[in-house]
Amino acid sequence: MTSIPLDKILINFNEQSLWMLNIALALVMFGIALDISLDDFRRLVKKPKPLFIGVLSQFVLLPAVTFILVMLMEPLPSIALGMFMVAACPGGNISNFITHLAKGNTALSVSLTAVATLLAVVMTPLNLQLWGSFYPPTATLLQEVAISPFAMIKLVALLLGLPLILGMWINHICPNWAFKTAKVLKVLSLMFFVVLIFVALYDNRDIFMEYVLYVFWIVLLHNLLAFVTGYSVANLMGLSQRNKRTIAIETGIQNSGLGLLLIFTFFEGIGGMALLAAFWGIWHLVSGLTLATLWGYRPIDKEELV
Repeated sequence: MTSIPLDKILINFNEQSLWMLNIALALVMFGIALDISLDDFRRLVKKPKPLFIGVLSQFVLLPAVTFILVMLMEPLPSIALGMFMVAACPGGNISNFITHLAKGNTALSVSLTAVATLLAVVMTPLNLQLWGSFYPPTATLLQEVAISPFAMIKLVALLLGLPLILGMWINHICPNWAFKTAKVLKVLSLMFFVVLIFVALYDNRDIFMEYVLYVFWIVLLHNLLAFVTGYSVANLMGLSQRNKRTIAIETGIQNSGLGLLLIFTFFEGIGGMALLAAFWGIWHLVSGLTLATLWGYRPIDKEELV
Protein backbone atom coordinates (compact mmCIF):
# COMPACT_ATOMS: atom_id res chain seq x y z
CA MET A 1 0.00 0.00 0.00
CA THR A 2 1.15 3.55 -0.69
CA SER A 3 2.30 5.68 2.23
CA ILE A 4 0.01 8.49 1.02
CA PRO A 5 -3.58 8.15 2.33
CA LEU A 6 -6.26 7.96 -0.36
CA ASP A 7 -7.88 11.09 1.09
CA LYS A 8 -4.69 13.02 0.23
CA ILE A 9 -4.17 11.65 -3.29
CA LEU A 10 -5.17 13.83 -6.24
CA ILE A 11 -6.44 11.94 -9.28
CA ASN A 12 -5.22 12.99 -12.75
CA PHE A 13 -8.43 13.39 -14.76
CA ASN A 14 -8.20 16.29 -17.22
CA GLU A 15 -11.04 18.53 -18.29
CA GLN A 16 -10.78 17.48 -21.93
CA SER A 17 -11.48 13.87 -20.99
CA LEU A 18 -14.50 14.96 -18.97
CA TRP A 19 -15.96 16.96 -21.84
CA MET A 20 -15.41 14.06 -24.24
CA LEU A 21 -17.25 11.89 -21.74
CA ASN A 22 -20.11 14.39 -21.68
CA ILE A 23 -20.22 14.44 -25.49
CA ALA A 24 -20.45 10.65 -25.46
CA LEU A 25 -23.40 10.89 -23.07
CA ALA A 26 -25.02 13.45 -25.37
CA LEU A 27 -24.69 11.02 -28.29
CA VAL A 28 -26.41 8.35 -26.23
CA MET A 29 -29.19 10.85 -25.47
CA PHE A 30 -29.53 11.70 -29.16
CA GLY A 31 -29.86 8.03 -30.07
CA ILE A 32 -32.63 7.59 -27.52
CA ALA A 33 -34.38 10.80 -28.63
CA LEU A 34 -34.65 9.42 -32.16
CA ASP A 35 -37.22 6.96 -30.76
CA ILE A 36 -39.21 9.59 -28.82
CA SER A 37 -42.28 11.46 -30.02
CA LEU A 38 -44.44 14.18 -28.48
CA ASP A 39 -47.20 11.64 -27.88
CA ASP A 40 -44.96 9.92 -25.32
CA PHE A 41 -44.85 13.09 -23.22
CA ARG A 42 -48.54 13.94 -23.52
CA ARG A 43 -49.40 10.84 -21.51
CA LEU A 44 -47.00 11.88 -18.75
CA VAL A 45 -48.57 15.33 -18.52
CA LYS A 46 -51.96 13.70 -18.03
CA LYS A 47 -50.59 11.27 -15.43
CA PRO A 48 -47.60 12.89 -13.66
CA LYS A 49 -47.52 10.54 -10.66
CA PRO A 50 -44.55 8.42 -11.90
CA LEU A 51 -42.54 11.56 -12.58
CA PHE A 52 -43.01 12.85 -9.01
CA ILE A 53 -42.16 9.43 -7.54
CA GLY A 54 -39.00 9.25 -9.65
CA VAL A 55 -37.82 12.66 -8.46
CA LEU A 56 -38.59 11.69 -4.85
CA SER A 57 -36.58 8.49 -5.23
CA GLN A 58 -33.56 10.26 -6.74
CA PHE A 59 -33.27 13.38 -4.64
CA VAL A 60 -34.75 12.36 -1.27
CA LEU A 61 -34.63 8.61 -0.75
CA LEU A 62 -31.29 7.77 -2.41
CA PRO A 63 -29.29 10.40 -0.43
CA ALA A 64 -30.98 9.23 2.79
CA VAL A 65 -30.21 5.56 2.06
CA THR A 66 -26.64 6.56 1.21
CA PHE A 67 -26.25 8.29 4.56
CA ILE A 68 -27.45 5.17 6.40
CA LEU A 69 -25.01 3.02 4.40
CA VAL A 70 -22.13 5.39 5.20
CA MET A 71 -22.99 5.32 8.91
CA LEU A 72 -22.99 1.51 8.88
CA MET A 73 -19.85 0.97 6.76
CA GLU A 74 -17.75 3.93 7.96
CA PRO A 75 -15.61 4.13 4.78
CA LEU A 76 -12.66 6.49 4.31
CA PRO A 77 -13.88 10.11 4.50
CA SER A 78 -13.16 10.91 0.85
CA ILE A 79 -14.91 7.69 -0.24
CA ALA A 80 -17.93 8.62 1.88
CA LEU A 81 -18.02 12.09 0.35
CA GLY A 82 -17.81 10.49 -3.09
CA MET A 83 -20.83 8.36 -2.20
CA PHE A 84 -22.74 11.50 -1.18
CA MET A 85 -21.72 13.18 -4.45
CA VAL A 86 -22.92 10.28 -6.60
CA ALA A 87 -26.20 10.10 -4.69
CA ALA A 88 -26.70 13.85 -5.12
CA CYS A 89 -26.28 13.77 -8.91
CA PRO A 90 -29.23 13.42 -11.30
CA GLY A 91 -29.82 10.24 -13.28
CA GLY A 92 -27.35 9.58 -16.07
CA ASN A 93 -28.28 9.82 -19.74
CA ILE A 94 -27.20 6.19 -20.18
CA SER A 95 -30.24 5.31 -18.06
CA ASN A 96 -32.45 6.08 -21.05
CA PHE A 97 -30.64 3.49 -23.13
CA ILE A 98 -30.77 0.90 -20.34
CA THR A 99 -34.47 1.58 -19.73
CA HIS A 100 -35.11 0.97 -23.41
CA LEU A 101 -33.32 -2.39 -23.24
CA ALA A 102 -35.24 -3.32 -20.08
CA LYS A 103 -38.59 -2.67 -21.80
CA GLY A 104 -39.27 0.16 -19.36
CA ASN A 105 -41.02 3.46 -20.02
CA THR A 106 -38.45 5.31 -22.14
CA ALA A 107 -40.48 8.54 -22.27
CA LEU A 108 -40.66 8.56 -18.46
CA SER A 109 -36.91 7.89 -18.29
CA VAL A 110 -36.13 10.81 -20.60
CA SER A 111 -38.53 13.08 -18.70
CA LEU A 112 -36.95 12.12 -15.38
CA THR A 113 -33.47 12.76 -16.77
CA ALA A 114 -34.55 16.19 -17.98
CA VAL A 115 -36.35 17.22 -14.79
CA ALA A 116 -33.67 15.78 -12.49
CA THR A 117 -30.88 17.51 -14.40
CA LEU A 118 -32.63 20.86 -14.06
CA LEU A 119 -33.36 20.29 -10.37
CA ALA A 120 -29.72 19.34 -9.85
CA VAL A 121 -28.79 23.03 -10.06
CA VAL A 122 -30.19 23.33 -6.53
CA MET A 123 -30.56 19.77 -5.27
CA THR A 124 -27.04 18.48 -6.00
CA PRO A 125 -25.14 21.05 -3.89
CA LEU A 126 -27.92 21.03 -1.28
CA ASN A 127 -27.87 17.26 -0.81
CA LEU A 128 -24.08 17.10 -0.84
CA GLN A 129 -23.81 19.83 1.77
CA LEU A 130 -26.68 18.49 3.89
CA TRP A 131 -25.77 14.82 4.11
CA GLY A 132 -22.02 15.43 4.06
CA SER A 133 -22.32 17.75 7.08
CA PHE A 134 -24.28 15.13 9.03
CA TYR A 135 -21.34 12.69 8.96
CA PRO A 136 -18.40 14.08 11.01
CA PRO A 137 -15.51 12.60 8.92
CA THR A 138 -16.90 14.10 5.69
CA ALA A 139 -17.85 17.36 7.39
CA THR A 140 -14.14 18.07 7.85
CA LEU A 141 -13.51 17.55 4.13
CA LEU A 142 -16.56 19.36 2.89
CA GLN A 143 -16.24 22.84 1.57
CA GLU A 144 -18.97 25.15 0.41
CA VAL A 145 -20.40 23.97 -2.90
CA ALA A 146 -21.51 26.60 -5.39
CA ILE A 147 -22.50 25.48 -8.87
CA SER A 148 -22.81 28.27 -11.42
CA PRO A 149 -26.33 28.24 -12.93
CA PHE A 150 -24.80 29.24 -16.27
CA ALA A 151 -22.39 26.29 -16.17
CA MET A 152 -25.27 23.94 -15.40
CA ILE A 153 -27.41 25.42 -18.19
CA LYS A 154 -24.53 24.84 -20.60
CA LEU A 155 -24.23 21.25 -19.36
CA VAL A 156 -27.98 20.65 -19.72
CA ALA A 157 -27.97 22.13 -23.23
CA LEU A 158 -25.06 19.93 -24.30
CA LEU A 159 -26.10 16.66 -22.66
CA LEU A 160 -29.87 16.82 -22.76
CA GLY A 161 -31.61 19.78 -24.40
CA LEU A 162 -29.91 19.92 -27.79
CA PRO A 163 -29.73 16.15 -28.49
CA LEU A 164 -33.29 15.65 -27.23
CA ILE A 165 -34.80 18.39 -29.41
CA LEU A 166 -32.71 17.44 -32.43
CA GLY A 167 -33.51 13.73 -32.12
CA MET A 168 -37.25 14.29 -31.70
CA TRP A 169 -37.28 16.75 -34.61
CA ILE A 170 -35.55 14.24 -36.89
CA ASN A 171 -37.98 11.55 -35.72
CA HIS A 172 -40.86 13.86 -36.66
CA ILE A 173 -39.67 14.72 -40.17
CA CYS A 174 -37.83 11.49 -41.08
CA PRO A 175 -39.25 8.67 -38.93
CA ASN A 176 -37.86 5.85 -41.09
CA TRP A 177 -34.32 7.28 -41.10
CA ALA A 178 -34.53 7.95 -37.36
CA PHE A 179 -35.60 4.37 -36.66
CA LYS A 180 -32.67 2.90 -38.63
CA THR A 181 -30.11 5.36 -37.29
CA ALA A 182 -31.16 4.89 -33.68
CA LYS A 183 -30.31 1.18 -33.78
CA VAL A 184 -26.72 1.85 -34.89
CA LEU A 185 -26.10 5.01 -32.89
CA LYS A 186 -27.18 3.48 -29.57
CA VAL A 187 -24.54 0.77 -29.85
CA LEU A 188 -21.74 3.01 -31.15
CA SER A 189 -22.33 5.78 -28.62
CA LEU A 190 -22.39 3.28 -25.75
CA MET A 191 -19.09 1.76 -26.92
CA PHE A 192 -17.60 5.25 -27.19
CA PHE A 193 -18.75 6.02 -23.66
CA VAL A 194 -17.18 2.88 -22.21
CA VAL A 195 -13.88 3.39 -24.04
CA LEU A 196 -13.61 6.96 -22.77
CA ILE A 197 -13.99 5.90 -19.15
CA PHE A 198 -11.27 3.27 -19.48
CA VAL A 199 -8.93 5.67 -21.28
CA ALA A 200 -9.52 8.36 -18.66
CA LEU A 201 -8.71 5.90 -15.87
CA TYR A 202 -5.57 4.60 -17.58
CA ASP A 203 -3.36 7.43 -16.33
CA ASN A 204 -4.42 6.56 -12.78
CA ARG A 205 -4.15 2.80 -13.14
CA ASP A 206 -1.69 2.36 -10.25
CA ILE A 207 -4.00 4.08 -7.78
CA PHE A 208 -7.04 2.33 -9.27
CA MET A 209 -5.53 -1.15 -8.98
CA GLU A 210 -4.35 -0.49 -5.43
CA TYR A 211 -7.78 0.47 -4.14
CA VAL A 212 -10.06 -1.38 -6.59
CA LEU A 213 -11.14 -4.13 -4.18
CA TYR A 214 -11.90 -1.64 -1.43
CA VAL A 215 -13.92 0.59 -3.74
CA PHE A 216 -15.54 -2.31 -5.63
CA TRP A 217 -17.55 -3.71 -2.74
CA ILE A 218 -18.67 -0.26 -1.61
CA VAL A 219 -19.87 0.71 -5.10
CA LEU A 220 -21.52 -2.68 -5.63
CA LEU A 221 -23.54 -2.43 -2.42
CA HIS A 222 -24.35 1.26 -2.89
CA ASN A 223 -25.52 0.69 -6.46
CA LEU A 224 -27.59 -2.35 -5.49
CA LEU A 225 -29.34 -0.36 -2.76
CA ALA A 226 -30.06 2.41 -5.27
CA PHE A 227 -31.82 -0.02 -7.63
CA VAL A 228 -33.74 -1.58 -4.74
CA THR A 229 -34.76 1.85 -3.42
CA GLY A 230 -36.17 2.96 -6.75
CA TYR A 231 -38.04 -0.27 -7.42
CA SER A 232 -39.39 -0.50 -3.87
CA VAL A 233 -40.86 3.00 -3.72
CA ALA A 234 -42.43 2.57 -7.17
CA ASN A 235 -43.88 -0.76 -6.11
CA LEU A 236 -45.16 0.72 -2.84
CA MET A 237 -46.90 3.51 -4.76
CA GLY A 238 -48.62 1.01 -7.06
CA LEU A 239 -46.97 1.89 -10.37
CA SER A 240 -47.00 -0.32 -13.44
CA GLN A 241 -44.23 -2.83 -14.08
CA ARG A 242 -42.80 -0.65 -16.87
CA ASN A 243 -42.62 2.34 -14.54
CA LYS A 244 -41.18 0.32 -11.66
CA ARG A 245 -38.35 -0.80 -13.90
CA THR A 246 -37.82 2.75 -15.11
CA ILE A 247 -37.63 4.35 -11.67
CA ALA A 248 -35.33 1.58 -10.42
CA ILE A 249 -32.96 2.26 -13.32
CA GLU A 250 -33.19 6.05 -12.98
CA THR A 251 -32.28 5.74 -9.29
CA GLY A 252 -29.49 3.22 -9.85
CA ILE A 253 -27.87 4.88 -12.87
CA GLN A 254 -26.34 8.19 -11.79
CA ASN A 255 -24.61 10.86 -13.87
CA SER A 256 -21.12 10.01 -12.64
CA GLY A 257 -19.69 12.15 -15.45
CA LEU A 258 -21.32 15.18 -13.86
CA GLY A 259 -20.09 13.98 -10.47
CA LEU A 260 -16.50 13.83 -11.73
CA LEU A 261 -16.80 17.26 -13.30
CA LEU A 262 -17.96 18.73 -9.97
CA ILE A 263 -15.29 16.85 -8.03
CA PHE A 264 -12.50 18.23 -10.21
CA THR A 265 -14.04 21.70 -10.28
CA PHE A 266 -14.73 22.15 -6.56
CA PHE A 267 -12.66 19.48 -4.78
CA GLU A 268 -9.48 19.43 -6.91
CA GLY A 269 -9.77 15.72 -7.69
CA ILE A 270 -9.50 14.43 -4.12
CA GLY A 271 -8.59 10.75 -4.38
CA GLY A 272 -11.45 8.84 -2.80
CA MET A 273 -14.18 11.01 -4.34
CA ALA A 274 -12.80 10.82 -7.87
CA LEU A 275 -12.00 7.11 -7.67
CA LEU A 276 -15.45 6.19 -6.39
CA ALA A 277 -17.25 8.32 -9.01
CA ALA A 278 -15.06 6.96 -11.81
CA PHE A 279 -15.57 3.36 -10.73
CA TRP A 280 -19.31 3.98 -10.37
CA GLY A 281 -19.25 5.11 -14.01
CA ILE A 282 -17.91 1.71 -15.00
CA TRP A 283 -19.88 -0.46 -12.60
CA HIS A 284 -23.34 1.01 -13.19
CA LEU A 285 -22.94 0.07 -16.87
CA VAL A 286 -22.27 -3.53 -15.88
CA SER A 287 -25.08 -3.71 -13.32
CA GLY A 288 -27.52 -1.70 -15.44
CA LEU A 289 -26.96 -3.73 -18.59
CA THR A 290 -27.18 -6.97 -16.63
CA LEU A 291 -30.47 -5.90 -15.06
CA ALA A 292 -31.78 -4.70 -18.44
CA THR A 293 -30.88 -8.02 -20.05
CA LEU A 294 -32.72 -9.98 -17.36
CA TRP A 295 -35.78 -7.74 -17.57
CA GLY A 296 -35.60 -7.63 -21.36
CA TYR A 297 -36.31 -11.36 -21.52
CA ARG A 298 -39.31 -11.01 -19.24
CA PRO A 299 -42.33 -9.82 -21.24
CA ILE A 300 -44.69 -7.24 -19.79
CA ASP A 301 -48.42 -7.54 -20.26
CA LYS A 302 -50.19 -4.52 -21.67
CA GLU A 303 -50.69 -2.16 -18.76
CA GLU A 304 -52.19 1.24 -18.37
CA LEU A 305 -49.49 3.71 -17.24
CA VAL A 306 -50.16 4.83 -13.67
